[in-house]
Amino acid sequence: MRIAVVLRAIVAAVGVVGVVGCGTTVDGAATTSTVSAPADVYDPCAQLSDSALREAGLDPASESVTTNADGPASWRICGWYPADHRYKVDVLSTSHTIAETRDNEKLNILREVTVGGRQGLVTQDKSDRQGNSCYVALPAQQGMFEIAIGWESSAATKPDLCALAVEYAHKLEPHLPG
Repeated sequence: MRIAVVLRAIVAAVGVVGVVGCGTTVDGAATTSTVSAPADVYDPCAQLSDSALREAGLDPASESVTTNADGPASWRICGWYPADHRYKVDVLSTSHTIAETRDNEKLNILREVTVGGRQGLVTQDKSDRQGNSCYVALPAQQGMFEIAIGWESSAATKPDLCALAVEYAHKLEPHLPG
C-alpha cells in the first residue's frame, strides 16, 4: 500500500544524518544557518469530528493512526472503517502539493476530479498491481489532502475503489480546511 511506502520515505528522510567537516580546520569567520521546522499540517486524527465521520459512514471508534507526530509534521495520516470493515478510509494531510503528485513517477494519474470546488486527481500507486488502493488528492493551502481507500477484505468481489475514494472525498471535503 502506498501509505507504507510514504511512511518508509518519511522515516528514511528523517533518519539520514550528514556529517560535515569532521577532522578538518577551515579558515574564516563562523557563520550561522537556520533550518526551518517542517510546516505543521491539519491533524485529521484530532480535527475531523466524530459527527463528520459518522455522516460519511465511518465509525469514529475504529480510528487507526498511521502517523501523527507530536509537534510540527509534514504528514499526518489517520484512518477509519465503515461498519462492514471490508476497507479502510485514510485521510492523508500533507504539505506536499498536487504538482508533486503529478510529477511523481511512482503514481498512475487516472483522471482529474472536482470535489467541492477543488480540482484534484485520482491516483493509484504503480506498485499496487492488485488494485487494492486508490487515492483522491485535493489541493489545500497547506499543500494537499488525500482520501485513500485500502481494500482489506478477502471477499472475491471488490467494489470500484476509485469510485469509493471519490465518494468519500465528497463526504469528507466539506470538513477539511481550504
